[in-house]
Amino acid sequence: MKLTFLGTGTSFGVPVVGCDCEACTSDDPRDRRTRHGALLDLEDGRLLVDTPPELRLQLLANRVDRVDAVWFTHAHADHIHGIDDLRVFTARRGDMPAYVAREYRATFERQMQYIFDDSFKPPEGSYKPRLQLRDFDVGESVAILGRAFVPVKVPHGGCSVYGFRVGDLGYVTDAKHLPPEAVEALSGVDVLVLNALWFGRTHGSHFNIEEAIEASREVGARRTFLTHLTHRVTHRELLDRLPAGVHPAYDGLTVEIG
Repeated sequence: MKLTFLGTGTSFGVPVVGCDCEACTSDDPRDRRTRHGALLDLEDGRLLVDTPPELRLQLLANRVDRVDAVWFTHAHADHIHGIDDLRVFTARRGDMPAYVAREYRATFERQMQYIFDDSFKPPEGSYKPRLQLRDFDVGESVAILGRAFVPVKVPHGGCSVYGFRVGDLGYVTDAKHLPPEAVEALSGVDVLVLNALWFGRTHGSHFNIEEAIEASREVGARRTFLTHLTHRVTHRELLDRLPAGVHPAYDGLTVEIG
């Protein structure tokens, strides 16, 4: 199993428009962070995690020519507004399963009506993504591409985000804390992915870096990778300050698991 980080930035991305801070003007390519997305290579295919606004550019940068399914963590704009870029895959291969928590099915059907309303037919010669929503509930394992995925529900301000555990990988983004049920589900993973904004200052709906480190210790992960990072930290600063076993992710990083 291989994990590729397609995008590791927050909703603003890095560089931030109009900002001349150290991270935004950095020459280090690891400080260029597009919006959140990831790709998981499994024995039976490739799972995309979220469809951020830069999805097409991320796919090109990583030479991705195939996606077999998609997992949506939640319905915020920076995680779903690249959904139309899936047309290129479904035009070639037909319907693609899209996994979403049951509570978000109606949101997807409303916000992306042209995709999920079967009565809408695109004009001749054009396409729409052919996605089939498959909803899931916490507490029920989901079979995807030959592997069992356990949904992991975490709080994100006034809404919920759904990460997962599959084998020795735990994947969580946009969390403020890990409830006991999430810690139990993720316990002892080899690789844990967590969101983290910056050092010091707290945020109402996201981990800061210190909180993410503490959550990693609760889970007992062997390796933890921080994503959903802001322009308030550079990659070099993260390398200098993070403890052993905790690493900064960056766009294009690949991690082998198991």
